[in-house]
Order: sequence, then structure tokens, then C-alpha cells
Amino acid sequence: MQKKFIIIFSLLMLVLLPGASALKVVSTTTVTWDPVQYIGGDRVEAIYIADPTICPHMQSDIIPNRIQMQKDFIRDADLFVAINGSVDQAYVMPFVDDYMKANNYGTVDWVTLKDPAMTWNTPENAKALATEAGGWLIAADPANRTYYESRLSDYLAQIDAVDLTDEERSMITGQDVVVMVWQKEAAEDWLGLHVVNIFAPEFYMGGKYTPMKLVDDMQANPGNYADVKYVIENMQSGEVAKGVHEYLTSNGVPAQRVIFTNFPKSIPGVDTLPDVLEYNKNLVKPLAAAAAAEAGQTTAPVTTKAPVALPVVLAALGIIAVAVFRKK
Repeated sequence: MQKKFIIIFSLLMLVLLPGASALKVVSTTTVTWDPVQYIGGDRVEAIYIADPTICPHMQSDIIPNRIQMQKDFIRDADLFVAINGSVDQAYVMPFVDDYMKANNYGTVDWVTLKDPAMTWNTPENAKALATEAGGWLIAADPANRTYYESRLSDYLAQIDAVDLTDEERSMITGQDVVVMVWQKEAAEDWLGLHVVNIFAPEFYMGGKYTPMKLVDDMQANPGNYADVKYVIENMQSGEVAKGVHEYLTSNGVPAQRVIFTNFPKSIPGVDTLPDVLEYNKNLVKPLAAAAAAEAGQTTAPVTTKAPVALPVVLAALGIIAVAVFRKK
């Protein structure tokens, strides 16, 4: 009886404490957190610092609080990873560094992307980022190399699965759009949309591409915009192009305003980089977009994923335990 109880108790502990011996990883954003957590599987426990719904450069008052909420994990982390672009360098990494130093927890040795300027909103780039993230885990925990390589292969296959099909390519490619500059590569190079013009925040290129400047160009060259199907915003940059969309529609161009995202976990059901790619793609499918427009939506429908809840697993183990004791 005692031996069986110990076995069952051990099983329960494995469920309740999955990260007890896992590699602990801190990521600045969900962009690196997602591939690290997926590839790491049950050998890795990862967290992210920045809120994925808004750009980190708008979170100077939020990030210190998010660090405090996860301070014990950060204190004991084995690996710190980052994109290391200008936003990470200015708005996330210094807060983590300062927290560790202020509490005498040591100096953070960041592991970062080789190219901090790389994007990840196309399948090709997402796979490159995931491959690099897999390399981080292998370097930190070489004993589990085969496990990580297998999980990486699965993850890359998920990215391939959401790339454009031939049918989708025929539906999407060639449509006229105006797009927020951070989404231009995804719109043009991956989705094959015809980018008539871009818009951007005031700080980009000395303010040459603000929404106001775009409207000025629309007024000067209306023929260039007559067939625009979408005004594509970037979620993490805020709603900056409502005026652009209103100008087009008020001048007889029935464009739809849609909002791409760059970050996993920024929208319910959009939890991974493959989800991000699929979500953005679906926004510019003509049939799906038309249905969304009728419903007054600027976001794509998502499929809710139902993970196995811990109480269900515990209940199942409890039933096994009862059965064992009854046989005894």
C-alpha cells in the first residue's frame, strides 16, 4: 500500500511541478518566448516581460511592474533571451539589468538574435528566428539536444502549414493596399499585395510618412488609390490610420481597415508565431474580409484552442489512485 501511494504521489508531483527541474528562460517579448517555450517543451519553463498587446516603447511605466510580478522567476533564471533591437535595448533589457543589479542577483548575460533588425512576420523569417531560438536552448542544455531538435522540426512544420496555399495566393496577391511600414514586408514580400503607399509614426524618416502626409498624397494623386482594398494597421503601434480609412471611404473608395499583429498572445487564440501569420493572412482574404466588414470587424476570426486543464489531469490521477486502493 505504501509503495503504491508513493508512486501515485510522485505522479501528482510531476503534474503539479512540471518546471521543477526545467531550464528557466526569461524573454523580453512573446516573439522569442513562443519558439523557446514550444521547442523547449517540458524541458523548459519560459516567461516574457513586455505586454504583447502594445509596443514595448509605450510600456516604460508597465514593464517595471511586470518584472516585480515575476521577480522570483527572473532571479533564478538560467537564460535571458532578447531580439536586441532598439526597442529591447531601450525599454526592456535595461529594466531587467537594473532589477538584477539592485538586488545583488548578478549581471545578466543576454543571448540575442544575430541580426537584431530582422523581422518575423513572414514564414521565412519566422523559421529563421525559431531556428536561432532552438540553437540557444541546445547551447544552454546540450544534454537535451535531440529533444530540442525534434521539437524545432515540429515547430517549423507548423509555420510551413500556415504559408499561402496556391488558392490563397490567387485570392490575395495583387490587391492594392496602404500599409503601416512595420507590416510592409509581410504585405509585399510574403502576401504579394501591391503596396501603393505606406504610413508611419512621426519619428520614422523625419515624419515624411505620417498618416496626414498620406492623406495629402491621396488628395494630390487620387487615381493611385482608386483600387485600394485595405488599410493595414499594426496593432502594437496603436490606431493611427483611422483618418486614412475615413478619407478613402468618404471619397468613394470602399477600402477595409484591418489590423495586423506582430506578437503572439496579443489577441485571444493567437498564441504562437504560426498563429500570427495565419491571423494576418486571413485578414486580407477577400471573402473572409468581406464577411468581417459586414460584421463591423477589423480583426480576423480565430479558433479557440482548449488546452487540457490541470484539474482534469488531477481528477484522472485521482480515479487511478482510487482504483488501485480498491484492488488492494
